[in-house]
Amino acid sequence: MVDFVRNLLSSLCRKQTPPPAPPAPPAPAPMPSPHMDSFDITHRTVHLNGIDIHVAEKGTGPVVVLLHGFPEIWYTWRHQINGLAALGYRVIAPDLRGYGDSSVPNGAASYSALHVVGDVVALIDSLGQEKVLLVGHDWGAIMAWYVCLFRPDKVKALVNLSVPFAPRNPARKPVEYLRSTYGDDYYICRIQEPEAIEAEFARLGTELVLKKFLTYRNPAPFFIPKDGWGSPDEQIPLPSWLSEEDIKYYVNKFEKTGFTGGLNYYRALDLTWELTAPWTGAQIKVPTKFIVGDLDLTYNAPGIQDFIHKGGMKKFVPMLDEVVVVKGAGHFINEEKPSEITQHIHSFFSKF
Repeated sequence: MVDFVRNLLSSLCRKQTPPPAPPAPPAPAPMPSPHMDSFDITHRTVHLNGIDIHVAEKGTGPVVVLLHGFPEIWYTWRHQINGLAALGYRVIAPDLRGYGDSSVPNGAASYSALHVVGDVVALIDSLGQEKVLLVGHDWGAIMAWYVCLFRPDKVKALVNLSVPFAPRNPARKPVEYLRSTYGDDYYICRIQEPEAIEAEFARLGTELVLKKFLTYRNPAPFFIPKDGWGSPDEQIPLPSWLSEEDIKYYVNKFEKTGFTGGLNYYRALDLTWELTAPWTGAQIKVPTKFIVGDLDLTYNAPGIQDFIHKGGMKKFVPMLDEVVVVKGAGHFINEEKPSEITQHIHSFFSKF
């Protein structure tokens, strides 16, 4: 309005002054920080099975539940939450028990597959859903397999990342097998002794431990030597898909909860093996898509590629629709290849 009046007066006075310069365009808005609520991701707490489960949520439409692994929280799905919500889904990403802003029950016996599946089923019920679309990664994938094994009536379709289905072997306990195959320094074996690995993590510091895990891309077996997992002064460069800001968000959450809750999933391996004896030989009867990176250590374990590609997994997952091997991708594939994974999830779920 001020410019208009000024121009009008100038014209009346017949002054030949040039028109005023147009106002400068506004500065571009800063890109939103992925760990803040600026992406309109809502957060709430659901009380179920005697514990509190923190849930990140966005979107409307068919419900997709995303289950994270170790050392992760809901935040590992930040890209998929936004991508899938934009494609028309209601996306639910909980912090599993022992992680983030969820409760951290005491003792490894509280982290069997039956406990965690109970949480997931109760969460699905709390959403008012009979069935959901389910996605898992790492330990989240293991628990997603168990959800489909115990309660296939709760799952329309499954997309699992990184960890293939492992049929129960009644002849051997998991930890005994891993120790006989890889030795005492294999990371799952090292985790079994209560407090010992926590002490090593404390020596190194939360930030360095997270960087060591999240940047690991060696397809060889993963070891944590008893004589020390490196120096606290070690510098680890981050890949392009993982920022210092991302690390800070993870650090903030793990410094609050510690690592014990997540480590207890490993410590409950043999307990889960004992409790799941009735499901020996049972099949996963849910439509399934499996995605893995060719550099993922799980994909390069002895015999796994033959099991996946030569009919072994199909025998136990008869509704396995597709196996995708992503070239050049490591274990944390949902963060490393976010758009590609989001599209893979959508392309499969759109059938249902």
